[in-house]
Amino acid sequence: MSGPCDVVIVGGCGHVGLPLGLAFAERGLRVALYDINDPAIAAVNAGEMPFEEPGAADLLAAMRQAERIEATADPESIRAAEHVVVVIGTPIDEHLNPDLHAVSAAIDEIGASLSNGQILILRSTVYPGVTAMVERLIERRGLDVDVAFCPERIAEGKAMTELYELPQIVASRSQRALDRAEKLFRNLTDEIVFLEPEEAELAKLFTNVWRYIKFASANQLFMMANDFGLDYERIRAAVGYKYPRAADLPRAGFAAGPCLFKDTMQLAAFNNNNFHLGQASMMINEGLPLYVVACLERQYRNLDAMTVGILGMAFKAQSDDIRSSLSYKLKRILRFKAARVLTHDPFVTVDPDLSPLEEVLAQSDLLIIGAPHGTYRDLDVATPVVDISNLREVGVRV
Repeated sequence: MSGPCDVVIVGGCGHVGLPLGLAFAERGLRVALYDINDPAIAAVNAGEMPFEEPGAADLLAAMRQAERIEATADPESIRAAEHVVVVIGTPIDEHLNPDLHAVSAAIDEIGASLSNGQILILRSTVYPGVTAMVERLIERRGLDVDVAFCPERIAEGKAMTELYELPQIVASRSQRALDRAEKLFRNLTDEIVFLEPEEAELAKLFTNVWRYIKFASANQLFMMANDFGLDYERIRAAVGYKYPRAADLPRAGFAAGPCLFKDTMQLAAFNNNNFHLGQASMMINEGLPLYVVACLERQYRNLDAMTVGILGMAFKAQSDDIRSSLSYKLKRILRFKAARVLTHDPFVTVDPDLSPLEEVLAQSDLLIIGAPHGTYRDLDVATPVVDISNLREVGVRV
């Protein structure tokens, strides 16, 4: 792809940036994906997805052939684009506090490549007030660059449908920036929701925190039922049967990934660590692997002599993403409690410790389904299977 592009996405070869770039390219825009991940850049330019995302692989091949998308490590790609979308969010540090340096560092990195007349759009989850901080950083550089916050709302595995189906939140303090961001995202969706920047920042955090709290509620109810020898899934099915007010009660399972825990801690920090519901949810969800192992120790007095197989190491079903996956926390605990731990995942490619499924099934005395991939639904095994998400539809008791 030669010449200026319509959109450049900073961090564009990742789980947020690449699907967005593909969606814009499919709608006829010319897209540059600026990144510093050389293997991902090479994969994208070869027409190959660097991660799993249903519906994206064929689209990437088509958009590369049409010369409407290109990945690059050259910051000069930023200078000529009208729209600069930054998908770098706010991480948390080892003390569970928001690290506000990540976004400001990204702006500092690309600052020399920004040009007057552009619009800078923050896309990933940010700590409340980061949009205002970016506005100040741009102003200090003496640039006439509009700033907007337009949070992504997709779920991994559904990006290539949800980018077109979900309403887009658009926020800015400038009417000109609102109009420009609205025009850009109307390439993808007809429904735009306008908010103030701080409202939009909280809206994004509230979205992820609400999901995390719902998962924690389910996991707490599962533990409660399980401690009394009762099957949570039978109860959940009965509660939700033709009863719409309980239809959204989730199954039990490992609630993890790169966003939910992190954003709950960000919201707690924003409220001066006065977020007891969120902090309790963190303790429940992060404590689930420990709870499962404690139950197994009571049930199998010889756990320390057993080989345990963990099936599914990604953070969610049908994904290859292992970021913050609680299956790895479970693995660490079992390495201390059991004689041996074997792991398998049909999607994950970055873990050299994974074993073939046949080996895990043949050598394990006990199996635990971590990520409930469909691959494991119909396993024909005599080995006991711990299935807290009820993937196999045979009930949940540990």
